[in-house]
Amino acid sequence: MVEARGQGLVLPGRLAALGCDRLSTVMRRLCFLLSLATIGSAQTNPFAGRWDLTVKASDATFPSWLEVTGDQVRLVGRVASVKDGLEVKRDASHLEFSSYEWFGKRVKVTWALDVHEGKIAGKAKHEDGAEDSVTGVHAPSMKREVKNWSKPVSLFDGKDLKGWEAFTTEPGKSPENHWIAQNGELVNQAPGANIRTLRKFTDFKLHIEFNCPNDGNSGIYLRGRDEVQVAYEKSNDAKHGMGSIYGFFAPSVNLPEKPGEWETFDITLVGRQVTVVRDGVTTIDNQEIPGITGGALDSNEGAPGPIYIQGDHTGGMKYRNITISTPQ
Repeated sequence: MVEARGQGLVLPGRLAALGCDRLSTVMRRLCFLLSLATIGSAQTNPFAGRWDLTVKASDATFPSWLEVTGDQVRLVGRVASVKDGLEVKRDASHLEFSSYEWFGKRVKVTWALDVHEGKIAGKAKHEDGAEDSVTGVHAPSMKREVKNWSKPVSLFDGKDLKGWEAFTTEPGKSPENHWIAQNGELVNQAPGANIRTLRKFTDFKLHIEFNCPNDGNSGIYLRGRDEVQVAYEKSNDAKHGMGSIYGFFAPSVNLPEKPGEWETFDITLVGRQVTVVRDGVTTIDNQEIPGITGGALDSNEGAPGPIYIQGDHTGGMKYRNITISTPQ
């Protein structure tokens, strides 16, 4: 290790590079101690960063996501949106916090996690006595770029559901499929099954037109994990409203609502970076998606996934002219 020496204080080369050696003696000592505290904090918090979790309950296995920054925790649980962890306690290799999840009713869940050699294992204990097992790995960074794109190809021919399959995320339930091809449109006649492409994608440019009724609620899942919200529900805030990346960030531009009218999304996803253009206006500009959103198919963020359209909330949702370009 290279050292910088001055007035009786020995500074490691990295700290000298920060400018500590150019300060007064007192300030150098303070800088040195603060730097040690920062380094020590990083070394003693093996939970720091983002994690892709898998949770095994008695009735199902479902994806989850965790982010730890210092003693702050953010979580995506089995359902709903990203939330802050509560009652956070952490020591060298153990983390505990609580959250409230919806399992037909609001239930407090206490998470107790350990980390060893870059992997998480632990339990999520429900206040009603149920207990889930939790495993996790570091979320991938997925930093990359695409220079050339293929010509758009159609994902829906307007005639039938070829290339798509209905499914449900509800454990133990068969999908009640109400999706049909009608007049060149992909129509969900009533709440029931979701629908997804049989093909899976990594990076892409997606064009999709949608018609959302008043109080309608649907969503377009990118790689089956990250939801672009399609909804005109009055109760939604901006992070859960039309065109948001559900729960993580809102559109930067507030466009007029057009319930019952045709609108367009042009969505580019490269790695974690997403750009959303709604009706020709860029509303999300190259923002990083931190992790999976509620309703994701799995937490394997680095893997290809389908385009999945939510159908379990609202009937009357319509989509058409669905095309995709992929890297060449």
